[in-house]
Amino acid sequence: MAKLRHIAITVPDVEKAAAFYEKVFGMTRFRGSRRSIHLTDGVMNLAILKFETDEQAGDERGKDFHGLHHFGFVVDDIEGTSGKVSEAGGAYHIRLPSRHASDTEVKFRDPNGIVFDIVVDDYATKSWGANTKV
Repeated sequence: MAKLRHIAITVPDVEKAAAFYEKVFGMTRFRGSRRSIHLTDGVMNLAILKFETDEQAGDERGKDFHGLHHFGFVVDDIEGTSGKVSEAGGAYHIRLPSRHASDTEVKFRDPNGIVFDIVVDDYATKSWGANTKV
């Protein structure tokens, strides 16, 4: 079973964007840096990103793309889910190096080209306190 983990947007100013979502929707900041701020409403996480290089952006959209970048799921099995993605018409995109214990994001494109990632360990809710109960 998969759970939606986060939605990631890219913006020109992460601090300004984060302040907007905090003020308007009451979201809470649980992690941040000069190019990445993560907010939660207690159920869902919003990753606000600013890529400094095209390489960081990870695909042809590059560092200057602003908008919905990708969304992510927590799954029980990377290999099994990867097979289901391929069988359903999706395609492998890129694998990001592990940033946290047992966490490695694998990115895919759905049949329409929309980017999403899968990961086994829900580190965002375990490490930073977001409540995943729906």
